Amino acid sequence: MYENLLPRFLRYVKTETRSDATSTTTPSTQTQVAFAQVLKKELEELGLADVHYNETNGFVIGTLPSNVDHDVRSIGFIAHMDTADFNAVNVDPQIIEKYDGESTINLDKEGKYTLNTKDFPHLKNYKGETLITTDGTTLLGSDDKSGIAEIMTAMEILIKNPEIKHGKIKVAFGPDEEIGVGADKFDVADFAVDFAYTMDGGPVGELQYETFNAAQAEIKIQGKNVHPGTAKDTMINALQIAIDFQNELPAAEVPEKTDGTEGFFHLMHLSGSVEEAEMAYIIRDHDRGRFEARKEELLAIQSKLNAQFDQPRIDIHLYDQYYNMKEIIEKDMSIIELAKTAMEQLDIQPVIEPVRGGTDGSKISYMGIPTPNIFAGGENMHGRYEFVSLQSMIKATDVIVKIAQLNAEA
Repeated sequence: MYENLLPRFLRYVKTETRSDATSTTTPSTQTQVAFAQVLKKELEELGLADVHYNETNGFVIGTLPSNVDHDVRSIGFIAHMDTADFNAVNVDPQIIEKYDGESTINLDKEGKYTLNTKDFPHLKNYKGETLITTDGTTLLGSDDKSGIAEIMTAMEILIKNPEIKHGKIKVAFGPDEEIGVGADKFDVADFAVDFAYTMDGGPVGELQYETFNAAQAEIKIQGKNVHPGTAKDTMINALQIAIDFQNELPAAEVPEKTDGTEGFFHLMHLSGSVEEAEMAYIIRDHDRGRFEARKEELLAIQSKLNAQFDQPRIDIHLYDQYYNMKEIIEKDMSIIELAKTAMEQLDIQPVIEPVRGGTDGSKISYMGIPTPNIFAGGENMHGRYEFVSLQSMIKATDVIVKIAQLNAEA
């Protein structure tokens, strides 16, 4: 049943689909548009109905009609086409069969980049499995082409095995998740399911329905540049104001010093000169109250520093990006129990923990379709050390099929 899973995945990751945060188009890159057309054709060839490409939002959508004669809830499965901001050109995957769980894996020929159990102790979890890695020069793209391959393979299994009963299933492959805008234009009416899952998690067992609340702050600082020899009481150094702004924030509340449900301020960008400077922060917290307080803290710092000058020198554009999907999903936990039961029946231990991040499901849940996240199998995402186990992808495929089956029995 899984003979097409690995070839499908390898074909996908060799197709460059990186998104571009500076773009003003949807999708943000033409490579994603081209890949969407490839996926559209594949869905049609598998035999899904109503396959179409939504030019407004860049999503490819297909429908697997119900094969039962009673009403059951409809399900969606979603994955994203784009890869992260790391070299994704000429991806050349390596396949390591029956990994022994101990050996160092040389990614490049020179051995400059390696997967080893000292740096990556979780490698030991994959003893006896087939690993797909990079060649050390690119990312792999398991995030989220594993998810696409798994959904596609699950649909193939259901079509070829009609004795597996299921309700209506819709699949969607979308753009620009990695730059945080992929679901902004998601068409809920076009997708029209009762609930969905993104196949966009990490190692086997992940089942996630609690994410960060997220915002971004874009800050512009206007200074006054004069000759430093006559600067006293005249110069206003925009870079110094930026430093002062950063120093007003709690030093321990940064990504590198927090974990679990602890929130943070993350300075992502700082550039400029004496005359003007720019800063960019992301703000994250699982708790909505603390999240709102963090935004107020930024604005309070702005007011405090601006009060020191003859005119406002700091301008902040602060906007929300997504919210904690838990607020939506906890209203009906049956979809979590469904996925949890599916995993347990497949001898997979569910790992239900808050996500220190977000998914397309964070936004889609607030649009009206509760959409938790399920593992896709990848490890060490977004860089040259990324890898995925074939067995992990098989298990994720099995979870999709089992969810569909159990839902039809409900």
